Amino acid sequence: MSNTDINAKAAFSKRNRKRTLVAYSFIAPNFIGFAVFTLGPIILAFIMAFNEWDGSNPMKFVGLGNFTALFANDRFMASLKNTVVYSLFTVPLTLVCALALAILLNQKIKGRTFFRTVTFFPYVASLVAVAAVWNMLFTPSKGGLMNQLLMNVFHVEPLKWAASPKTVMLTIVLFSVWKTMGYYMVIYLAGLQGISEDLYEAAALDGANPWQKFWYVTLPQLKPTTFFVTVMLTISCFKIYDIVYMLAGGSNGVVNKSAMVLVYYIYEEAFRNWKLGSASAAALVLFAIVLVITLIQFRGEKNYAND
Repeated sequence: MSNTDINAKAAFSKRNRKRTLVAYSFIAPNFIGFAVFTLGPIILAFIMAFNEWDGSNPMKFVGLGNFTALFANDRFMASLKNTVVYSLFTVPLTLVCALALAILLNQKIKGRTFFRTVTFFPYVASLVAVAAVWNMLFTPSKGGLMNQLLMNVFHVEPLKWAASPKTVMLTIVLFSVWKTMGYYMVIYLAGLQGISEDLYEAAALDGANPWQKFWYVTLPQLKPTTFFVTVMLTISCFKIYDIVYMLAGGSNGVVNKSAMVLVYYIYEEAFRNWKLGSASAAALVLFAIVLVITLIQFRGEKNYAND
């Protein structure tokens, strides 16, 4: 090989290294941020889950002691139960409301763009602002708007809503459905607009009525969309914290276990009781639950696709 070829190869290799360094320099800030603020805490959480640590004294290895103590803790078991109950009610209600709104606002009706915007607005609005308005509407006194409706229209005794252990979870579920259904409505709208009109025309030729078109055409075609929404909703429900804090924080429900959820329990253990090992163990339990649910859902979707 001549000196010219060697020099050309060296120059080409140098240019490649320079381009590689430039490329890595672009992704480095994001990767460093991910490593410091996401990957690092995840690894630390796995380590702390098997140790006792209050943030100041040295860690003490306890093995599975934190997990054993968790499942013997009434407060943790209450938070687990509340999270499951919340998810079981919120996921199907949000699915039904989002799909119904999407079908309604997918029709050629006057002002549908305005109604789409209004429906989506609660999702992007400040949680603090909408929670404050919601608390005024659902105030536990007889003067609250919802209680006035219950008394004057339905002739039902007023409810204490978020101030009562019996109705606090109902209030949280209703608020969650109202706030998030607009977002999932948009996803369903995208799915509906991807369904070919030929399918509906073929169904009409076969004499299908609107309900049969919905049941035999719309729902099967929306199966991937529904799967995606269900997975995202389930994960979101198990991570619920801010809505619970805003509606039932303080003495209204969280402290007496009626509205305690897993993420709130983790926060309380870590930053109020400074039991970082216990909080990390609870976080791993939450991670395992969400992982199992997601794997089951993916398995179900795979089986459906194979069929």
